[in-house]
Amino acid sequence: MLRRIKSIIRKENYDLKIKVPKHIAITIDGIEKWALKNNADYEEAYKKSFLILKSIVQLQTKIKIPIISFYVLDKNADRQNESYAYLLDSIVNMLDDMAASNLVNENKIKISVLGKWYALPGRVVDSIKNAINKTKDYSNFFVNLCINYDGQEEILDAFKILGMQIKAGKIDPELIDKESIKENLYSSYFLAPELMIKNGNKRETSGFLLWDSINTKIFFSNKLWPDFDNTEFMDAIRDYQKGN
Repeated sequence: MLRRIKSIIRKENYDLKIKVPKHIAITIDGIEKWALKNNADYEEAYKKSFLILKSIVQLQTKIKIPIISFYVLDKNADRQNESYAYLLDSIVNMLDDMAASNLVNENKIKISVLGKWYALPGRVVDSIKNAINKTKDYSNFFVNLCINYDGQEEILDAFKILGMQIKAGKIDPELIDKESIKENLYSSYFLAPELMIKNGNKRETSGFLLWDSINTKIFFSNKLWPDFDNTEFMDAIRDYQKGN
């Protein structure tokens, strides 16, 4: 899969005056704060938020960004929070909409979900499986949705897999290297992100793609996600270009 992605990237004819990153990671923070600030209900806030996500994916196809990863749901999110149920419902609606959309099917966008999503309620798991299955043969573009995701647990799980392989005598522990760990991450098929867009008020990465982001350039946007737009997205790409 990784070789396939690299092949696609080499064949792309970027028609912009600027070179775009091959993989962009994006947080979608501040939805609850936006709802409180704008006296909006959570359902409205999440609906608006996922329309913005879809708009970014549409822009992805126009300017030929091979891979975009969105941090949709932190595994450590407060499940007792009033907004949590609305978030899960919105994730279901988003996945069902994307899997059936012309945007995804005409542009052959492969949807992958990273994280322990199988531990979520059945309706969410069913929608995730449907989106993955419907797009499994697509390879023009890649959209990763990090759902019930924790960056430290991603690394921990990779080490657990390696530990089991050592115990079974399948690998020599002395031969384990960085590539061995990468091969066992949730994101094993994908290139490391070249740009991370961190929105909202917090100046932290929240462990997003923790192993892969060691050399990732970070663009901090003050906008809460429901206020994020294509202009801000392009500003992040232009900022990335300043150092590249």
